[in-house]
Amino acid sequence: MTFEILDSETTYTGRAFSVQRTTLLLPDGRQTVLDMVVHPGAVTLVPVDGEGSIWFVRQYRLGARQTLLELPAGTLEPGEDPQVCAGREVREETGMGAAELLKIGEFYMAPGYSSEFMHVYLATGLFPSPLSGDADEFLQVEKMPAAQVYAMAREGQLIDGKTLASLLLARPYLERLLGAVLG
Repeated sequence: MTFEILDSETTYTGRAFSVQRTTLLLPDGRQTVLDMVVHPGAVTLVPVDGEGSIWFVRQYRLGARQTLLELPAGTLEPGEDPQVCAGREVREETGMGAAELLKIGEFYMAPGYSSEFMHVYLATGLFPSPLSGDADEFLQVEKMPAAQVYAMAREGQLIDGKTLASLLLARPYLERLLGAVLG
């Protein structure tokens, strides 16, 4: 199947993303107009301390109209290496640095309407290394045992998509690291 972009224009530019309206030629010869959120990409971290606890942040999310428990994450700066972003974001959001950052996967967040591509890192060897965060972020840091985290995911208590996808990617690494089956 062949799709061809006939025209594209930016209709909105904001702080974190822009919106593009694109005219697309479909394989059957018809045309359609689609809107897409253009995003520079991001990282999500699965920070695990020496006791086997995973570090989370609780923050308000406008789209959900509530405060969510999430893994730390952040947006890439233009041209920034994802691993550099991961090292910065774990410090900004949890106050902890990571002796090791291992890329464990990547995925599109919502490819039906967004170009946001997520890079996932396992952060281990945590040590105190706070870095000032974004002025508009009000985060509450929480940590909990990995087994409890996976039970919460199974029971529907974690509802953030990037958190769930990242925990799925992290599971085999965590099982080897912790020497335990995480259900």
